[in-house]
Amino acid sequence: MTTARYFFGALSRSTLLFFCLGATPSAGESAEDELIPGVAVNERVLAISGDAQNPVRLEVTLLTPSGAGPFPLAVLNHGATNASAVSRGQRYRKTFLAFYFLSRGYAVALPMMRGFGDSGGQIVTRGCDYAAIGRENARDIRVIIDFLSRERGIDGSKIVVGGQSFGGWNTLALGANRPANVMGLINFNGGLRTSDCAHADRALVDGAGEFGRRTFIPSIWFYGDNDSLFPSALWRAMLQRYLSVGARAELIAFGRFNADSHQLLSFPEGLAIWAPKVDAFLARIDMPNRLVHPEYLPKPWPGPTHFARIEDVGAAPYLSEKGRAAYRAFLQKPIPRVFLISGAGSAVSEFGGFDPLERGRAVCRQAHQACRPYAIDDQIVFTPPPPRPPAERLCGTRERRRRPLSERRRQGALPEVPGQDGPAGAGDCARRRRLRLFRGRRLLRSGLVQLPGCGSRLRNLCDRQ
Repeated sequence: MTTARYFFGALSRSTLLFFCLGATPSAGESAEDELIPGVAVNERVLAISGDAQNPVRLEVTLLTPSGAGPFPLAVLNHGATNASAVSRGQRYRKTFLAFYFLSRGYAVALPMMRGFGDSGGQIVTRGCDYAAIGRENARDIRVIIDFLSRERGIDGSKIVVGGQSFGGWNTLALGANRPANVMGLINFNGGLRTSDCAHADRALVDGAGEFGRRTFIPSIWFYGDNDSLFPSALWRAMLQRYLSVGARAELIAFGRFNADSHQLLSFPEGLAIWAPKVDAFLARIDMPNRLVHPEYLPKPWPGPTHFARIEDVGAAPYLSEKGRAAYRAFLQKPIPRVFLISGAGSAVSEFGGFDPLERGRAVCRQAHQACRPYAIDDQIVFTPPPPRPPAERLCGTRERRRRPLSERRRQGALPEVPGQDGPAGAGDCARRRRLRLFRGRRLLRSGLVQLPGCGSRLRNLCDRQ
C-alpha cells in the first residue's frame, strides 16, 4: 500500500479556555465554526467529472465573496497527511490561502484529487515517477478549470492556481500542461513523498526539471528552513533544476517559521510573511491584488512591546492569584494563542482557529469587560495605559475663597489677560474675574444691558449706574 506523506494545510482546531469571566460558548457554536471567518463565504459543493480519458467524480468546493461578480478565479490544491486507500482526508476548505483570495475579490475553487475526500477513484501512485503523478492530477485540475470558467459569476480569463505540499507539486505540474488563461502559479512547500519510492529527493529534482521544460507561466515559490518534509538543500536543488531549463520562478525563502515551516498556511501569523509577497506577484501578472473584503481575514495583531518576559508570570498587571494560574496555563498551550487582561482583574485565554484574538475580544465584550491583549504566542504585546493628567484648576469661587484678599488685590493690579475661561493659575483667575466685572459695568452704563428688578446680590452694582 502506498502512503503519501503530505501536509493537508487545514487550520489548527481551536479549544476555548475562559478564565475569570465565566463565559461559555453560545448555543450551536462548535470548534469547526472557529476555523473559518464569521461572515458568509457562499459555499457550494460541486461534483465535476475528471479527465475524459479516465473520468471519475471529483468533489470541488467553490467559495465566492460578497457581490455579484464576475470574479477572477483562484484554484487551490490540497496537500495530504498519511493518505492511503483507507485514509482519504476531509474536504479541503479551511485554509488562510482561500480566505486571502476571498479578501481580494476572487472566487475560490478547492478541488479534491481522485482518491481524496469524496472524490472517486484511487490515489495516483507511480513509484518514483513523481512527474507522472503530477501530470495525471494536472489533467483533472485542467478539466475543473475549464468547467468553472463557464460558470456564471466567474471571469474565466483571469485565473491563478496555487497549492501547498502535494498541492504545490500538482500546481507546478499544471503549469507544464499549459492551460489557457492561467496567469500565475503559487507553490507553497511543494513536493511529495511516497512509501513506494526509496529515492524521493532525486525524483523531486528530476520532476521539477521536467515541469520546467514545458512551463511558460510565471510562478512564485515559498519554502522555509525548518520544513519537516523538505530540507533546504532539496528545495533549492528543485528550484535550480526548474530554472535551468527556462522556467520562470521567484523564490521566497522565509527562514524558520514556528516549529515547522511546512505549516506556514495553517497559522494566522503566517499571513504577514506571505500575503504581501503574493500581492506583489499578482500585481506583476496583472491580476487583482488589493484588499476589498477585509472581513475574510483576521484583524491585524499588535506587535511586541517588550513590557516583560513571556515567562514572567508576576509581571502581568491587575491579575489575582487565580488569574496568574490562568496565565501559567496559557503558557502551556500551542500557538496561535492569546491572553487578554482587564483592569478589573479578569483574564481570557484563547488558542487555535481562525482569529483567537478577536474571539477573546468578543468574550470580553459579552462580559462587559474592557480587555487589552497582554500576550500573543511567545511575545508580550501589552502597553500600559498612560497616566492620568493632574487635575486642572478652573477659575471659580472656591479659588477666590482660598486666597487672601490682599493677594487677590495685588494680582488684580497686574495687566489684564484675554477673557476666555479655561485652566489657569491663581493669578489668572483673579484677573479674569476683574475683567468680567469691568465689562459688566460698562455694558450697564451704556444702556445696552438692563437689569430689571435688581436683586439683592446686584443691588450695590445697580445703585452705581
